[in-house]
Amino acid sequence: MSTLAIETRPRGSLAGRLGDRLMLGAVVLFALIWIAPLIWVFCLSFKPNVFLEQHTDVLFSPPFTLQNYTNIIHTSAVGGWLLNSVIVSLGQTILTLVIASLAGYGFARTEFPGKRYLYVICLCGLAVPDQALVIPLHHIFADLDWHNTYGALIMPKLASPFGVYLMTQYFKAVPVDIEEAALLDNASRFKVFWRIVLPLSMPAQATLAIFTFLGAWNDYLWPLVSASKPEMYTLTIGLASTQGNFAQSEGIGYLMAQAIFAGFPIFVLYLFFQKYIVAAVAGTTVR
Repeated sequence: MSTLAIETRPRGSLAGRLGDRLMLGAVVLFALIWIAPLIWVFCLSFKPNVFLEQHTDVLFSPPFTLQNYTNIIHTSAVGGWLLNSVIVSLGQTILTLVIASLAGYGFARTEFPGKRYLYVICLCGLAVPDQALVIPLHHIFADLDWHNTYGALIMPKLASPFGVYLMTQYFKAVPVDIEEAALLDNASRFKVFWRIVLPLSMPAQATLAIFTFLGAWNDYLWPLVSASKPEMYTLTIGLASTQGNFAQSEGIGYLMAQAIFAGFPIFVLYLFFQKYIVAAVAGTTVR
């Protein structure tokens, strides 16, 4: 009777398995600590304001109500504020992708005088805080008489050093052989960029789009400076204008509902494009 040699996989040591479990437990613990304030905000948004005047430590027990959300929806200007936020966020996202992709491809694949110095100057923009640019931008758009327009809300954010850096590094990782084969077939540089390189950069494009959209949607300082008319408010400025004081005259439940209402579109957007962010960080392509 012949014997069969059974091949088994080597198991990790006890110390290794214990270390993995401790690491997993630490990650779960930090995740719970990070998400706890979000759960608190979400639960309080469904509580009656009269009840919250006496109790703010009871999250999962009744009473519950949708009145806080209906008050937001029934505010006459909320629809216009929401539309303004969508227009500004999409405008910034699309134009930033166009500019950053073209600039990134130029830095990654073409040669021109002063390329390195220009790239360094572009990266120096990462060190300049947005607050330092508010006064110059205000004077520029005031001289152009562009305040309270979509152009004034969109254009200052189009110069994205982070976007240029991200796209430059991603284009450098694309094999040059693919482009050289197309160039030998008499394809123009722009055609190579549009037909070959750009489709390969979709993970980086999606990542930059999400970060840009998120920043535009949550931007508060520049819309507060540029939009002085209520009909040009974005959602963040409009909801903030309805708050009387720190205690919020309509109640803390209404304030929490505003936070959920403004942040929900970003949460949904991230769920749809999460795989692109992971792929961009890992340096792989999306299947």
